[in-house]
Amino acid sequence: MALAIFGISNDGLNLVVNLLVLMLVVVWLALIVYTYLDAKRRISDSFLVGCATLASFIPYLGTAVYAIVRPPEFLEDAHERELEIKAAELRVRQLEELTCQGCGYPVEKSYLRCPQCERRLKDPCSSCGKPVDSRWALCPHCETPLAGKRESSRRRPPSKPKRPQRSPSREPDPDPRQA
Repeated sequence: MALAIFGISNDGLNLVVNLLVLMLVVVWLALIVYTYLDAKRRISDSFLVGCATLASFIPYLGTAVYAIVRPPEFLEDAHERELEIKAAELRVRQLEELTCQGCGYPVEKSYLRCPQCERRLKDPCSSCGKPVDSRWALCPHCETPLAGKRESSRRRPPSKPKRPQRSPSREPDPDPRQA
């Protein structure tokens, strides 16, 4: 005869109680594994992960306490949030202030020269005097073409010199060597 738990002598009822106890033990072991895996994703300190796992060996109560005191977010989420904050701060800093390429001193967009090392940052527009980048073809403020740059920003292939067309009149074309 099988061992009776809780003094139950009925075989059918004893089987139900044994299966119930087995289920409780399996759930308890699953909670230990869950606590370990969850603590590993949320806590960076391995000692605290071990403490959380040891606390979960107290059946059901340890896992419940861990669920109450665990960190609210995963380590990956916290790291991603920190990177987003740093990127946003960098974008704001780049928008608000620029730095001199020579010395790293913070300069504003309207500066023509660095106040620290006096390096030329931008050239003034010949028409309106506002700072323009040397790579620009025209001033964005007054639309004046900048010196040394073509009006069109599109690159055209170099064309061959056009031959003078013959005039419809009967006069001979002028000799190009005489010009």
